[in-house]
Parts: sequence; C-alpha cells; structure tokens
Amino acid sequence: MPKEWILNMSTNRWGLNKASSVGPVSQWIRECNPRNVQDWEEYYYEKLPDLLKKKGIPLSPEEYIKDLGRKLYTKITEVIQAEIMEVTEKDCIDYIRNLLINRTFNGYRTEIETVYGNLQSNLRVEIKPAPEEWDRRYNVDFYIQVGQKYIGLQIKPITYQQTPQVHEWKEWLRNAHEKFEKRFGGKVFTVFSIKKGNKKEIYNQEVIEEIRKEIERLKKEK
Repeated sequence: MPKEWILNMSTNRWGLNKASSVGPVSQWIRECNPRNVQDWEEYYYEKLPDLLKKKGIPLSPEEYIKDLGRKLYTKITEVIQAEIMEVTEKDCIDYIRNLLINRTFNGYRTEIETVYGNLQSNLRVEIKPAPEEWDRRYNVDFYIQVGQKYIGLQIKPITYQQTPQVHEWKEWLRNAHEKFEKRFGGKVFTVFSIKKGNKKEIYNQEVIEEIRKEIERLKKEK
C-alpha cells in the first residue's frame, strides 16, 4: 500500500487527475452509464480526443495516458526523490514536535472557540471541559451545570461530505448519552462543527435552542 499512497499523493500534488488534464470524468461516466468497465473505457477514449485537440496535444488517447504516467514517474523519481534527500533528522523531529504540540493546541483552541465562543455567547452559561472518565464512558466532551444536575455536550467535527451521516452518529452515541442522562439528570447534545473557510461553525444550529430549553427544564426542577 505504500506505493499506492505515493502514486495517489503525487498525482494529486501535480494535478494529473484534474479535469483540465483528464477531462470531467465524473460527468462523462454519468453520461455513459456503463454496464461494465469496457463500456466506460470505450466511451472515455471517444471523449478524450476533443479535449486533446483543444489543448493542442497531437497524441492518441492511449499515448496521452502513457504520457501522463511518464510525467508522474518523472515527478516521483526526480522531484520527490530530491526533496526526500533534503529531509534531515532534525526536520523530522521538529515536524513531530510541531504536530503533537503546536497543531494539537491550535486545533483544541479552534474547538474551544467554537464551543465557548458560539454556545456561551448564545446561552450565557459557563461551559466546562468534562472529566476524562466522562469522555470515555459517556462520549461527553463538555458540560453545563444546572444546580446539582449536568447537561453533556459532545463535539463532533464533520465535513460537508459527512453531513448525511449525522443521524447515524446520533444513533451510535445514543446509548452512552442515555446513561449520562440517567446518572446526571440532563440530556447530552451532539454539536456538529463544520469548517467554513478558515473558521469552524456549528452545523446543527438548532441545537442551541434545544440546549436552552433543557437548561430551563432543569432550572424548574431545582
């Protein structure tokens, strides 16, 4: 699998799989609706010449694919290999230290700012980091104390591609969260954070009102 990783990383790095290089393959395969790989290969070879003509490339589809492969080989054996030779032991030590200390801290601060900045400003309550035991046993990252009872918060970073899975995560976490509610009196809410540009936002904004209602419910039970 290391070879596959190198090939994939290099292809992405130099854009050899971009539409400008290989055509809009996702669109073409939907247009083709192939029954098997042979159908798709024939269709692709029919579509590719128009792209090559526009780019002024005097090659057949088969020759062009081989040419892309040769470019990839050159990048790996010359560019990447030269870059690897420049990497020192100190570079590796510094990278691991930066990964574990600086990047982890920055990621944590981003998460804290998402939770503390957005939720606290909206709910006007103190939100505290949960004990490690709560994280392991109940999948709870933070909590809100209301009298002698607690509301749990689970922070789940997601991407736009993962948004259809939101309900699956809630179901997966349900048993642990029900145990928390039974022991501490308050519900657990999963807050899905999603990245927009360089900032993280709460994806399920409706959770803020749900938490507010739970706070009010617990206050009435005090």
